[in-house]
Amino acid sequence: MASNRAVAYIGPGTVEVQEIPYPKLELQDGPGVNPANVGRKCEHGVILKVVTTNICGSDQHMVRGRTTAPENLVLGHEITGEVVEVGRDVEFIKQGDLCSVPFNIACGRCRNCKEGKTGICLNVNPARPGAAYGYVDMGGWVGGQAEYVMVPYADWNLLWFPDRDQALEKITDLTMLSDIFPTGFHGAVTAGVKPGSTVYVAGAGPVGIAAAVGAQLLGASVVIVADLVESRLAQARSIGCETVDVSKGSPQDQIEQVLGVPEVDAAVDAVGFEARGHGADAGTEAPATVLNSLMDVTAAGGAIGIPGLYVTGDPGGVDEAAKVGALSLSMGTGWAKSLSFTTGQCPVMRYNLGLMKAILADRVQIAKAVNATVIPLDEAPAGYADFDSGAAKKYVIDPHGMVA
Repeated sequence: MASNRAVAYIGPGTVEVQEIPYPKLELQDGPGVNPANVGRKCEHGVILKVVTTNICGSDQHMVRGRTTAPENLVLGHEITGEVVEVGRDVEFIKQGDLCSVPFNIACGRCRNCKEGKTGICLNVNPARPGAAYGYVDMGGWVGGQAEYVMVPYADWNLLWFPDRDQALEKITDLTMLSDIFPTGFHGAVTAGVKPGSTVYVAGAGPVGIAAAVGAQLLGASVVIVADLVESRLAQARSIGCETVDVSKGSPQDQIEQVLGVPEVDAAVDAVGFEARGHGADAGTEAPATVLNSLMDVTAAGGAIGIPGLYVTGDPGGVDEAAKVGALSLSMGTGWAKSLSFTTGQCPVMRYNLGLMKAILADRVQIAKAVNATVIPLDEAPAGYADFDSGAAKKYVIDPHGMVA
Protein backbone atom coordinates (compact mmCIF):
# COMPACT_ATOMS: atom_id res chain seq x y z
CA MET A 1 0.00 0.00 0.00
CA ALA A 2 1.26 3.46 -0.92
CA SER A 3 2.10 6.07 1.66
CA ASN A 4 0.10 9.26 1.83
CA ARG A 5 1.15 12.81 2.65
CA ALA A 6 -1.15 15.78 2.99
CA VAL A 7 -1.38 19.46 3.95
CA ALA A 8 -2.83 19.92 7.44
CA TYR A 9 -3.95 22.96 9.42
CA ILE A 10 -1.82 23.20 12.58
CA GLY A 11 -2.98 26.52 14.06
CA PRO A 12 -3.56 30.13 13.04
CA GLY A 13 -1.12 30.99 10.27
CA THR A 14 0.44 27.53 10.11
CA VAL A 15 0.06 24.54 7.82
CA GLU A 16 2.43 21.63 7.35
CA VAL A 17 2.86 18.59 5.14
CA GLN A 18 2.48 15.46 7.24
CA GLU A 19 2.03 11.71 6.87
CA ILE A 20 -1.61 10.62 7.05
CA PRO A 21 -3.25 7.20 6.61
CA TYR A 22 -3.81 5.91 3.10
CA PRO A 23 -7.54 6.29 2.39
CA LYS A 24 -10.05 3.48 2.75
CA LEU A 25 -13.54 3.09 1.37
CA GLU A 26 -14.79 3.89 4.84
CA LEU A 27 -14.82 7.18 6.71
CA GLN A 28 -12.34 6.93 9.58
CA ASP A 29 -12.23 8.92 12.80
CA GLY A 30 -9.98 11.97 12.72
CA PRO A 31 -9.85 15.76 13.11
CA GLY A 32 -13.21 17.32 12.34
CA VAL A 33 -15.02 14.07 11.54
CA ASN A 34 -18.59 14.12 12.75
CA PRO A 35 -18.95 11.19 15.19
CA ALA A 36 -22.06 10.02 13.35
CA ASN A 37 -19.99 9.66 10.17
CA VAL A 38 -17.23 7.52 11.72
CA GLY A 39 -17.24 4.04 10.20
CA ARG A 40 -19.47 5.03 7.31
CA LYS A 41 -19.04 2.45 4.51
CA CYS A 42 -18.30 3.85 1.06
CA GLU A 43 -18.30 0.93 -1.37
CA HIS A 44 -19.92 3.42 -3.73
CA GLY A 45 -16.65 5.38 -3.70
CA VAL A 46 -13.19 5.33 -5.25
CA ILE A 47 -9.62 6.11 -4.23
CA LEU A 48 -7.98 8.79 -6.35
CA LYS A 49 -4.32 9.45 -6.99
CA VAL A 50 -4.40 13.24 -6.81
CA VAL A 51 -3.18 14.87 -10.03
CA THR A 52 -3.86 18.47 -8.99
CA THR A 53 -5.38 20.11 -5.92
CA ASN A 54 -5.70 23.85 -5.44
CA ILE A 55 -5.33 26.31 -2.58
CA CYS A 56 -8.62 28.17 -2.17
CA GLY A 57 -9.46 31.44 -0.46
CA SER A 58 -11.93 29.47 1.64
CA ASP A 59 -8.99 27.42 2.95
CA GLN A 60 -7.30 30.67 3.93
CA HIS A 61 -10.17 31.60 6.23
CA MET A 62 -9.43 28.44 8.23
CA VAL A 63 -5.68 28.88 8.11
CA ARG A 64 -6.00 32.42 9.47
CA GLY A 65 -7.82 30.97 12.46
CA ARG A 66 -11.09 32.58 11.44
CA THR A 67 -13.19 29.43 11.78
CA THR A 68 -13.60 26.67 14.37
CA ALA A 69 -11.44 24.26 12.34
CA PRO A 70 -9.61 21.75 14.59
CA GLU A 71 -5.86 21.27 14.56
CA ASN A 72 -4.52 18.68 12.10
CA LEU A 73 -7.55 19.00 9.82
CA VAL A 74 -6.40 17.83 6.36
CA LEU A 75 -7.19 20.63 3.91
CA GLY A 76 -8.25 20.72 0.30
CA HIS A 77 -11.59 20.64 -1.50
CA GLU A 78 -10.43 21.40 -5.07
CA ILE A 79 -9.38 18.02 -6.45
CA THR A 80 -8.62 16.40 -9.80
CA GLY A 81 -7.37 12.84 -9.82
CA GLU A 82 -6.83 9.44 -11.40
CA VAL A 83 -8.90 6.51 -10.17
CA VAL A 84 -6.66 3.82 -8.64
CA GLU A 85 -9.24 1.77 -6.67
CA VAL A 86 -12.93 1.25 -7.32
CA GLY A 87 -15.52 0.32 -4.70
CA ARG A 88 -17.75 -2.74 -5.07
CA ASP A 89 -20.86 -0.68 -5.87
CA VAL A 90 -19.34 1.61 -8.50
CA GLU A 91 -20.76 0.83 -11.93
CA PHE A 92 -19.50 3.34 -14.48
CA ILE A 93 -16.26 4.92 -13.23
CA LYS A 94 -13.24 2.72 -14.01
CA GLN A 95 -9.68 2.36 -12.76
CA GLY A 96 -7.44 4.74 -14.71
CA ASP A 97 -10.15 7.32 -15.36
CA LEU A 98 -9.10 10.95 -14.97
CA CYS A 99 -11.82 12.97 -13.23
CA SER A 100 -12.71 16.28 -11.62
CA VAL A 101 -14.19 16.18 -8.13
CA PRO A 102 -16.92 18.73 -7.30
CA PHE A 103 -16.09 20.18 -3.91
CA ASN A 104 -19.68 19.55 -2.79
CA ILE A 105 -20.13 15.98 -1.64
CA ALA A 106 -23.56 14.77 -2.71
CA CYS A 107 -25.39 11.45 -2.52
CA GLY A 108 -27.48 11.81 -5.69
CA ARG A 109 -30.42 10.23 -3.90
CA CYS A 110 -31.97 12.85 -1.61
CA ARG A 111 -34.62 15.40 -2.54
CA ASN A 112 -32.11 18.25 -2.83
CA CYS A 113 -29.74 16.30 -5.07
CA LYS A 114 -32.64 15.30 -7.33
CA GLU A 115 -33.55 18.98 -7.62
CA GLY A 116 -29.95 19.87 -8.57
CA LYS A 117 -29.14 21.42 -5.18
CA THR A 118 -25.97 19.38 -4.67
CA GLY A 119 -24.43 22.00 -2.39
CA ILE A 120 -26.99 21.14 0.28
CA CYS A 121 -27.23 17.33 0.07
CA LEU A 122 -29.22 15.96 3.00
CA ASN A 123 -27.38 12.66 3.46
CA VAL A 124 -23.65 13.39 3.72
CA ASN A 125 -23.30 15.56 6.82
CA PRO A 126 -25.12 14.72 10.05
CA ALA A 127 -24.69 18.30 11.34
CA ARG A 128 -26.32 20.30 8.55
CA PRO A 129 -27.18 20.14 4.84
CA GLY A 130 -24.10 20.08 2.60
CA ALA A 131 -20.62 18.61 2.87
CA ALA A 132 -17.18 19.20 1.42
CA TYR A 133 -13.69 17.73 1.57
CA GLY A 134 -11.27 19.08 4.15
CA TYR A 135 -13.52 21.77 5.55
CA VAL A 136 -14.75 22.71 9.01
CA ASP A 137 -18.28 21.57 9.91
CA MET A 138 -18.67 19.82 6.58
CA GLY A 139 -18.95 16.24 7.82
CA GLY A 140 -15.28 15.44 8.25
CA TRP A 141 -14.57 14.06 4.78
CA VAL A 142 -10.77 14.03 4.46
CA GLY A 143 -9.27 16.80 2.34
CA GLY A 144 -7.60 16.38 -1.00
CA GLN A 145 -4.41 18.43 -0.64
CA ALA A 146 -2.81 15.04 -0.44
CA GLU A 147 -1.29 12.30 -2.55
CA TYR A 148 -4.42 10.14 -2.34
CA VAL A 149 -8.04 10.80 -1.36
CA MET A 150 -11.33 8.91 -1.11
CA VAL A 151 -14.35 10.18 -3.05
CA PRO A 152 -17.79 8.76 -2.12
CA TYR A 153 -20.74 8.22 -4.49
CA ALA A 154 -18.27 8.17 -7.35
CA ASP A 155 -20.70 7.48 -10.21
CA TRP A 156 -22.67 10.55 -9.20
CA ASN A 157 -19.94 12.94 -8.03
CA LEU A 158 -17.09 12.50 -10.49
CA LEU A 159 -16.85 14.40 -13.77
CA TRP A 160 -15.00 12.08 -16.17
CA PHE A 161 -12.62 13.52 -18.76
CA PRO A 162 -13.17 11.48 -21.94
CA ASP A 163 -9.73 12.07 -23.51
CA ARG A 164 -6.95 11.55 -20.97
CA ASP A 165 -4.15 13.04 -23.10
CA GLN A 166 -6.18 16.13 -23.95
CA ALA A 167 -7.15 16.52 -20.30
CA LEU A 168 -3.54 16.38 -19.13
CA GLU A 169 -2.62 19.02 -21.73
CA LYS A 170 -5.29 21.33 -20.27
CA ILE A 171 -5.04 20.21 -16.67
CA THR A 172 -4.35 23.67 -15.21
CA ASP A 173 -7.63 24.82 -16.75
CA LEU A 174 -9.60 21.68 -15.90
CA THR A 175 -8.45 21.71 -12.27
CA MET A 176 -10.53 24.87 -11.81
CA LEU A 177 -13.74 22.88 -12.44
CA SER A 178 -13.76 21.46 -8.92
CA ASP A 179 -14.68 24.82 -7.39
CA ILE A 180 -13.66 28.31 -8.44
CA PHE A 181 -14.73 28.32 -12.08
CA PRO A 182 -18.26 26.98 -11.39
CA THR A 183 -18.43 29.07 -8.21
CA GLY A 184 -17.53 32.30 -9.99
CA PHE A 185 -19.85 31.42 -12.86
CA HIS A 186 -22.64 30.68 -10.36
CA GLY A 187 -22.09 34.13 -8.88
CA ALA A 188 -22.61 35.67 -12.31
CA VAL A 189 -25.63 33.50 -13.12
CA THR A 190 -27.37 34.23 -9.82
CA ALA A 191 -26.65 37.94 -10.28
CA GLY A 192 -28.77 37.71 -13.43
CA VAL A 193 -25.99 38.48 -15.91
CA LYS A 194 -27.17 38.30 -19.51
CA PRO A 195 -26.03 39.69 -22.86
CA GLY A 196 -25.38 43.40 -22.49
CA SER A 197 -25.35 43.48 -18.69
CA THR A 198 -23.08 45.80 -16.78
CA VAL A 199 -21.53 43.89 -13.89
CA TYR A 200 -19.65 44.80 -10.71
CA VAL A 201 -17.55 42.10 -9.02
CA ALA A 202 -16.27 42.81 -5.52
CA GLY A 203 -12.98 40.99 -5.01
CA ALA A 204 -10.21 40.26 -7.53
CA GLY A 205 -9.03 37.00 -6.01
CA PRO A 206 -9.41 33.80 -8.04
CA VAL A 207 -13.18 33.47 -7.45
CA GLY A 208 -13.71 37.13 -8.36
CA ILE A 209 -11.70 36.68 -11.55
CA ALA A 210 -13.67 33.51 -12.30
CA ALA A 211 -16.89 35.47 -11.78
CA ALA A 212 -15.64 38.10 -14.22
CA VAL A 213 -14.79 35.42 -16.78
CA GLY A 214 -18.22 33.90 -16.21
CA ALA A 215 -19.88 37.27 -16.77
CA GLN A 216 -17.95 37.67 -20.00
CA LEU A 217 -19.06 34.19 -21.15
CA LEU A 218 -22.65 35.17 -20.41
CA GLY A 219 -22.33 38.22 -22.65
CA ALA A 220 -21.80 41.13 -20.26
CA SER A 221 -21.01 44.39 -21.99
CA VAL A 222 -18.81 45.75 -19.19
CA VAL A 223 -17.33 43.95 -16.18
CA ILE A 224 -15.89 46.08 -13.37
CA VAL A 225 -13.77 44.35 -10.73
CA ALA A 226 -12.93 45.93 -7.37
CA ASP A 227 -10.18 45.18 -4.88
CA LEU A 228 -7.70 46.79 -2.50
CA VAL A 229 -4.60 45.11 -4.01
CA GLU A 230 -3.14 46.63 -7.17
CA SER A 231 -1.57 43.39 -8.45
CA ARG A 232 -4.96 41.72 -8.35
CA LEU A 233 -6.58 44.66 -10.13
CA ALA A 234 -3.88 44.39 -12.80
CA GLN A 235 -4.77 40.72 -13.23
CA ALA A 236 -8.41 41.73 -13.78
CA ARG A 237 -7.39 44.31 -16.37
CA SER A 238 -5.35 41.65 -18.18
CA ILE A 239 -8.59 39.84 -19.07
CA GLY A 240 -10.37 42.94 -20.30
CA CYS A 241 -12.10 44.15 -17.15
CA GLU A 242 -12.42 47.68 -15.86
CA THR A 243 -11.26 48.09 -12.26
CA VAL A 244 -12.11 49.98 -9.09
CA ASP A 245 -9.61 50.54 -6.27
CA VAL A 246 -11.83 50.70 -3.19
CA SER A 247 -8.91 51.91 -1.07
CA LYS A 248 -9.59 55.23 -2.80
CA GLY A 249 -13.20 55.39 -1.65
CA SER A 250 -16.63 53.90 -2.16
CA PRO A 251 -17.13 52.47 -5.65
CA GLN A 252 -20.03 54.61 -6.91
CA ASP A 253 -17.93 57.49 -8.23
CA GLN A 254 -15.46 55.17 -9.92
CA ILE A 255 -18.28 53.13 -11.47
CA GLU A 256 -19.82 56.36 -12.78
CA GLN A 257 -16.52 57.29 -14.41
CA VAL A 258 -16.65 54.01 -16.36
CA LEU A 259 -20.36 53.76 -17.16
CA GLY A 260 -21.65 57.31 -16.89
CA VAL A 261 -24.02 56.20 -14.13
CA PRO A 262 -23.17 55.02 -10.58
CA GLU A 263 -25.07 51.74 -10.84
CA VAL A 264 -24.74 48.36 -12.53
CA ASP A 265 -27.29 45.77 -13.63
CA ALA A 266 -25.76 42.91 -11.65
CA ALA A 267 -23.26 42.47 -8.81
CA VAL A 268 -21.21 39.67 -7.29
CA ASP A 269 -19.70 39.39 -3.79
CA ALA A 270 -16.48 37.38 -4.14
CA VAL A 271 -15.02 38.66 -0.84
CA GLY A 272 -17.04 37.19 2.02
CA PHE A 273 -16.94 37.71 5.75
CA GLU A 274 -13.39 39.08 6.08
CA ALA A 275 -14.32 42.20 4.08
CA ARG A 276 -12.58 45.48 4.81
CA GLY A 277 -13.82 49.02 4.67
CA HIS A 278 -13.48 51.36 1.73
CA GLY A 279 -11.51 54.58 1.44
CA ALA A 280 -10.11 55.79 4.75
CA ASP A 281 -11.39 52.59 6.40
CA ALA A 282 -9.64 50.28 3.94
CA GLY A 283 -7.35 48.85 6.57
CA THR A 284 -10.17 48.07 8.99
CA GLU A 285 -12.20 44.88 8.92
CA ALA A 286 -15.88 45.63 8.39
CA PRO A 287 -17.66 42.41 7.42
CA ALA A 288 -20.87 43.97 6.08
CA THR A 289 -19.10 46.52 3.87
CA VAL A 290 -19.22 44.60 0.60
CA LEU A 291 -22.82 43.46 0.92
CA ASN A 292 -24.01 46.96 1.79
CA SER A 293 -22.00 48.57 -1.00
CA LEU A 294 -23.39 46.05 -3.51
CA MET A 295 -26.91 47.05 -2.51
CA ASP A 296 -25.94 50.68 -3.13
CA VAL A 297 -24.47 50.10 -6.59
CA THR A 298 -26.98 47.58 -7.99
CA ALA A 299 -29.84 49.12 -9.95
CA ALA A 300 -33.39 48.69 -8.68
CA GLY A 301 -34.76 45.29 -9.63
CA GLY A 302 -31.27 43.83 -10.00
CA ALA A 303 -29.70 40.84 -8.33
CA ILE A 304 -26.63 40.09 -6.20
CA GLY A 305 -24.82 36.76 -6.38
CA ILE A 306 -22.94 35.93 -3.18
CA PRO A 307 -20.37 33.14 -3.69
CA GLY A 308 -18.17 34.80 -1.05
CA LEU A 309 -18.05 32.72 2.13
CA TYR A 310 -19.96 33.66 5.29
CA VAL A 311 -19.75 31.53 8.45
CA THR A 312 -21.69 30.96 11.65
CA GLY A 313 -18.57 30.69 13.80
CA ASP A 314 -15.69 33.19 13.55
CA PRO A 315 -13.40 33.37 16.61
CA GLY A 316 -11.69 36.44 15.12
CA GLY A 317 -14.85 38.40 14.43
CA VAL A 318 -14.70 42.14 15.06
CA ASP A 319 -17.54 41.99 17.59
CA GLU A 320 -19.79 39.46 19.30
CA ALA A 321 -22.34 39.60 16.49
CA ALA A 322 -19.74 38.97 13.79
CA LYS A 323 -18.41 35.98 15.74
CA VAL A 324 -21.69 34.20 15.05
CA GLY A 325 -22.16 35.52 11.53
CA ALA A 326 -24.65 38.27 12.41
CA LEU A 327 -23.86 41.31 10.27
CA SER A 328 -25.38 44.80 10.22
CA LEU A 329 -26.99 44.83 6.78
CA SER A 330 -29.01 47.62 5.23
CA MET A 331 -31.94 45.37 4.35
CA GLY A 332 -34.09 48.45 3.99
CA THR A 333 -32.02 49.40 0.95
CA GLY A 334 -32.38 45.93 -0.51
CA TRP A 335 -36.12 45.93 0.09
CA ALA A 336 -36.68 49.41 -1.28
CA LYS A 337 -34.79 48.54 -4.48
CA SER A 338 -36.44 45.09 -4.85
CA LEU A 339 -33.05 43.40 -5.02
CA SER A 340 -32.62 39.63 -5.16
CA PHE A 341 -29.89 37.77 -3.25
CA THR A 342 -28.47 34.26 -3.73
CA THR A 343 -26.10 32.81 -1.15
CA GLY A 344 -24.57 29.45 -0.30
CA GLN A 345 -22.32 26.84 -1.84
CA CYS A 346 -22.29 26.68 -5.60
CA PRO A 347 -23.95 23.47 -6.86
CA VAL A 348 -20.89 22.59 -8.94
CA MET A 349 -22.57 19.78 -10.89
CA ARG A 350 -25.01 22.31 -12.39
CA TYR A 351 -22.15 23.90 -14.34
CA ASN A 352 -19.01 21.74 -14.49
CA LEU A 353 -19.89 19.70 -17.59
CA GLY A 354 -20.68 22.75 -19.68
CA LEU A 355 -17.62 24.62 -18.48
CA MET A 356 -15.47 21.55 -19.21
CA LYS A 357 -16.74 21.60 -22.78
CA ALA A 358 -15.92 25.30 -23.06
CA ILE A 359 -12.36 24.63 -21.87
CA LEU A 360 -11.82 21.66 -24.18
CA ALA A 361 -13.17 23.68 -27.12
CA ASP A 362 -10.75 26.55 -26.33
CA ARG A 363 -13.61 28.94 -25.60
CA VAL A 364 -12.05 30.02 -22.31
CA GLN A 365 -8.59 30.00 -20.68
CA ILE A 366 -9.42 30.12 -17.00
CA ALA A 367 -5.93 29.08 -15.85
CA LYS A 368 -4.39 32.11 -17.56
CA ALA A 369 -7.14 34.36 -16.21
CA VAL A 370 -6.45 33.40 -12.58
CA ASN A 371 -2.66 33.11 -13.09
CA ALA A 372 -2.46 29.40 -12.22
CA THR A 373 0.89 28.67 -10.55
CA VAL A 374 1.92 25.03 -10.13
CA ILE A 375 3.92 23.95 -7.06
CA PRO A 376 4.90 20.60 -5.53
CA LEU A 377 3.23 19.37 -2.36
CA ASP A 378 6.18 20.30 -0.18
CA GLU A 379 5.86 23.96 -1.23
CA ALA A 380 2.23 24.19 -0.11
CA PRO A 381 3.04 26.07 3.14
CA ALA A 382 4.94 28.71 1.16
CA GLY A 383 2.06 28.88 -1.32
CA TYR A 384 -0.40 29.51 1.50
CA ALA A 385 1.78 32.31 2.87
CA ASP A 386 2.20 33.98 -0.51
CA PHE A 387 -1.50 33.72 -1.34
CA ASP A 388 -2.38 35.18 2.05
CA SER A 389 -0.19 38.20 1.32
CA GLY A 390 -2.45 39.06 -1.63
CA ALA A 391 -0.49 37.49 -4.49
CA ALA A 392 -2.42 37.58 -7.76
CA LYS A 393 -2.03 33.83 -8.25
CA LYS A 394 -4.02 30.64 -8.01
CA TYR A 395 -1.78 27.98 -6.50
CA VAL A 396 -2.14 24.50 -7.99
CA ILE A 397 -0.49 21.71 -6.01
CA ASP A 398 1.01 18.86 -8.07
CA PRO A 399 1.62 16.02 -5.54
CA HIS A 400 3.01 13.47 -8.01
CA GLY A 401 4.79 15.67 -10.60
CA MET A 402 2.18 14.90 -13.27
CA VAL A 403 1.68 18.47 -14.57
CA ALA A 404 3.75 19.22 -17.66
